[in-house]
Amino acid sequence: MATKARIYGVLLSETMDLKNYYALDFGAAAPDICLLDPDEVTNPEQIRFAACWLPGPDAFSPYPNLEMAMSVGAGVDALLNHAGLNRDVAICRVRDPKQADLMAGYAVHEVVHFEREFARMHRNQLAATWAPLPIRAPSDLKVVVLGNGSMGAAIVRALAAVGFSVSVACRRPPESPIDGVTYFSGSDSVADAVTGKNVVINTLPLTAHTENVLNADLFNRLAPGAWLVQIGRGEHLVEADLVAALESGQLSGATLDVFREEPLPVDHPFWRDDRLRITPHIASDTMPHIVAEQVLQSARELLSGAPLSLSVNPKQGY
Repeated sequence: MATKARIYGVLLSETMDLKNYYALDFGAAAPDICLLDPDEVTNPEQIRFAACWLPGPDAFSPYPNLEMAMSVGAGVDALLNHAGLNRDVAICRVRDPKQADLMAGYAVHEVVHFEREFARMHRNQLAATWAPLPIRAPSDLKVVVLGNGSMGAAIVRALAAVGFSVSVACRRPPESPIDGVTYFSGSDSVADAVTGKNVVINTLPLTAHTENVLNADLFNRLAPGAWLVQIGRGEHLVEADLVAALESGQLSGATLDVFREEPLPVDHPFWRDDRLRITPHIASDTMPHIVAEQVLQSARELLSGAPLSLSVNPKQGY
């Protein structure tokens, strides 16, 4: 394909104003890149790439010459599973080096909140009750992390630094394992890794193999009274199985940052369950300047015919 002096793209999201939130109106700073909202597109056939976050079901249909769709976040399942996106379109995603640190901080916070019983201490504060709680060494708490990608690995490093007993379920043995961390790999890695653990943290990508992975079988393998930190994808969790595990006491509670339907509907029972800690998909986020830089980078690679350095493997799902 001959290199063109200018490339045109479109911003596709049902839930966000991508142009303003991520400063994606490049203007004179990048005259070779023209990135438009859908209502600004006058010639759909010019559009060769899209920057996306949760695009609608018909979002891609006006653009017959689309060559690349780029997620402004780390997750690409909304693109890989989009019925309206041609399978020949390359899928890319933003890779923010700080995003993993943000998620690690969130995960460690939730583990410490559970382990040190801060919810109980808050109730004591409201009741003006001075009641010191027993504590134990961090190494006595058994934490398992599902997934050892950039997010999972950052969480593992942070948990190990605090002194928790950490295990990891991963597709393959890590190239640079962390001293003191136990790794489980292979087809049974998740089932083996979670057995007897006090906290499970899910960071898995969403694939055909990981959908519904947080289910009754997994919960029953954990230690009684365990805690779930769900920061993967909403489709990982079987909600009915979570409720049953909470009712039986197999789980004492859960931190949920992602959901099958987002925003979480106002009438959803999770909002009113005091055993749950709900956050609005903010365990980590991509820095706006990183999104702008990497969308620009990918558009220019496409324009020049260079390999797309931020592309994902559709078969792996990440």
